[in-house]
Amino acid sequence: MVRSVIAAGVQINKFFGMNATDTPSIGFIGLGVMGSSMAGHILKSGYPLTVFNRTRSKADHLIDAGAVWANSPAEVAKKSDIIFTIIGDPSDVKRVYLEDDGLVQSAHSGTMLVDMTTSSPKLAQQISEVAATKDISVLDAPVSGGDRGAREATLSIMIGGNEAAYGRILPILKVMGKNIVYQGPAGSGQHTKMANQIAVAAGMFGITESLAYAKKSGLDPEKVLQSISSGAAGSWSLSNLAPRILNGDFAPGFFVKHFIKDMRIALESAESMELSLPCLEMAKASYDRLAALGHENLGTQALAKLYFS
Repeated sequence: MVRSVIAAGVQINKFFGMNATDTPSIGFIGLGVMGSSMAGHILKSGYPLTVFNRTRSKADHLIDAGAVWANSPAEVAKKSDIIFTIIGDPSDVKRVYLEDDGLVQSAHSGTMLVDMTTSSPKLAQQISEVAATKDISVLDAPVSGGDRGAREATLSIMIGGNEAAYGRILPILKVMGKNIVYQGPAGSGQHTKMANQIAVAAGMFGITESLAYAKKSGLDPEKVLQSISSGAAGSWSLSNLAPRILNGDFAPGFFVKHFIKDMRIALESAESMELSLPCLEMAKASYDRLAALGHENLGTQALAKLYFS
């Protein structure tokens, strides 16, 4: 690990015009279910880390491990060469990046900004264009893999933006994920994540209805999973979320409220492309119903609550 970090540091230092013995300073904003683990991997890999989160207590374990606290995104920008964000929704991204005291205005020339939030493709393009006028590189890099993928550093990371910038920052991305794919210009990472969420939405219905059918027919659902999870029906969600459903575990690896946000973005993007997505519309309506029942802070597997009493 040490050798790989040193080699990565040399490659990145060349990009930032630093000496080979220096290490780029990393900033991380957003320490929720996903961001906390992701920032932890960066810190453990030997990079100086500055962190900010709206709730400071969520940063305590990182500060205890050597991270430095900043009082605002602007302060993170002043202390960092590379900044990662994984925050709430497009309105949060727009505020953190584009307001007068945001990252684009506060970062120094040559900084690299990497937004790992699932956000709007159109907003990702806008941020990239504004940042380019200040000689700041921006990548949109949403992730998939849930809380487990974040903890185990096995996330899928979908990249949009300048390809050369992607190549230079790849060593740090590898600290957080395994399946890292450059998709194209700014916004392409977000479009890819929308495709991912559309597939996940349909899959969650298939999983829940499959389990409901197995239970209603008198089968043992756990034995059914043994048979179908390694066959044609197999998927990450079936292997990871179906067992949670059977155990009555609805703790969030990914919140219902955030999934609704993602589906809304996907539907808005599809509408702008004159594309009809009736299955996604049905999925969002069901998750809206789930949230109305008071379950917005549960995990997406809580869809089962609409099928099982």
